[in-house]
Amino acid sequence: MRRSLTLRLALLAVLWVAAGLALAGWFVAGIAVRQIEAAADARLSALLDAVVAAAGTDAAGRPRLTRPVAGPELERPLSGQYWQITGPGGVATSRSLWDARLPPPVARDGEILARDLPGPRGNPTRILERRVELPDSPGPLQVQVAMSREGTLAEEARLLRGLIIAFALVGIGLVGGLVLQVIWGLRPLRQARRALAEVRAGRRDRLGLDAPAEIAPLVAEIDALIEQNRATIERARSHVGNLAHALKTPVAVLRNALDRMRPPPAEALAAAGELERVVQHHLARARASALSGGAAAEAAPRAVAEEVATALRRLQPGRALAIEVEGDAGARVRADRQDLIEMIGNLMENACKWAVSRVSVRVTAMPGGPVRILVEDDGPGLADEVPAALTRGVRLDESRPGAGLGLAIVADLAGLHGGRLCMERSAALGGVAAMLELPAGQRR
Repeated sequence: MRRSLTLRLALLAVLWVAAGLALAGWFVAGIAVRQIEAAADARLSALLDAVVAAAGTDAAGRPRLTRPVAGPELERPLSGQYWQITGPGGVATSRSLWDARLPPPVARDGEILARDLPGPRGNPTRILERRVELPDSPGPLQVQVAMSREGTLAEEARLLRGLIIAFALVGIGLVGGLVLQVIWGLRPLRQARRALAEVRAGRRDRLGLDAPAEIAPLVAEIDALIEQNRATIERARSHVGNLAHALKTPVAVLRNALDRMRPPPAEALAAAGELERVVQHHLARARASALSGGAAAEAAPRAVAEEVATALRRLQPGRALAIEVEGDAGARVRADRQDLIEMIGNLMENACKWAVSRVSVRVTAMPGGPVRILVEDDGPGLADEVPAALTRGVRLDESRPGAGLGLAIVADLAGLHGGRLCMERSAALGGVAAMLELPAGQRR
């Protein structure tokens, strides 16, 4: 399975941005949460200092506050802020604790102990405690202050949600920008691919792109290769033309000379026919090899079929033979026009040779598929001889003229252009139905 370079780069960008933003988000969130926790501890420490400064005992040795500690939350029951003083004479609590108590103190001399424990209503609570010695107290006092962590946790949750949304938007923006950058950066490659497809389809003779410096050498090499292939093809076509001129005329002269002899020597005629078949066979192969190295042109099959039909009507003036051509006039195939003339001409000539009174040619452009050229006749048709009919040099009826090369050449040329030739019995006319399929070109 082919993998898209654009998709691969986009996924790599997504992973890289996601990892970077996740790491940055974790770092920023950690700093922000620690600052929120430090601010809450600072408020709680200030409350502890205020309670320690106001702590004292009465005449009976019971702990109490010698002066009020500012803060309405300490007066409102279960408000979330509490203080508690534990001493030898008992326990004193803030009004906000109501009938509840903080956990027993465990702080030792000279330390301030911070703990997270369930509070009076079971909610998470931060407790700060300190052990102090007072001059007029019968013993040490354990001073505790507590503050509910619900507000702190809610603030942290809001901060984390804000950070997630902010980093997600930043990530989407960065990924979108990187994807657009990748798409824009690879645009010259897509242009080169489209231009190369047009060269292969015969709609342009070279890439001719103003490519960036990174791929300009590649474009230049492709253009040079196209020019080299074109020069090679031209040389091959020239050699094929020279060979045809050099061989066809002597063979034709030899055949005519043999035909004039009475009686004509059978062995010489057979040898001359074999020589003609060999020459035509190798000419077709040389021509096909030359074509296979270049970009294919385009041709209109219906126009070609109409030209061939006109020529065949002139060659058979005394015969009552109807040659009908119909179908899609705008359809085009990716094939050299001369090759298309040879393919359609061979099929139509063969149909005229065997037809009784009618030959039909229909051109159909299949949606999203090839162009079909159907040649039918009302002749005797084929039964089991279809594979043999496509074999080079095989003639199904020796009484009719020909070298047995036409259908084989059509099949070879069709395969060369990426198409195929199928033969079966015609359901409409009863004779042979030759179906030639070729790749579709650009409609005009």
